Amino acid sequence: MEKARLFQGPFLLPQKRERKRIMSVQLSYKEGVLTARLSGEIDHHAAQEMREAIDDTAQKVKPYCLRLDFSQVPFMDSSGIAGAGRVRLLQFWKGRVVLCGLSPSLGRMVELSGIGTLASIERRAG
Repeated sequence: MEKARLFQGPFLLPQKRERKRIMSVQLSYKEGVLTARLSGEIDHHAAQEMREAIDDTAQKVKPYCLRLDFSQVPFMDSSGIAGAGRVRLLQFWKGRVVLCGLSPSLGRMVELSGIGTLASIERRAG
């Protein structure tokens, strides 16, 4: 009977192919309200692109309200929270930020970050 072999040492596991995380921002402007419909996972790189797209448009149209719709966002890390905090930009124009369509886990992140005290939160999507 053959003995079971015990293997030790570093094991190299086959690496999984990294999924491309595609995040998109769809912007619309109507009657002073700039709505950003976000979709996909928001990580550090995606958050930077999101901020740039929103800031560029917001500086052109100077909305009194920025609505960020997270209903199609399954994951967001802490850098995404910073992207959600466009509050200072809107406060400069005496505007406000509304976060909507947050999943329970994203809602918890927003609550813990304190952004919920600076922005309005609506449970329904945008």
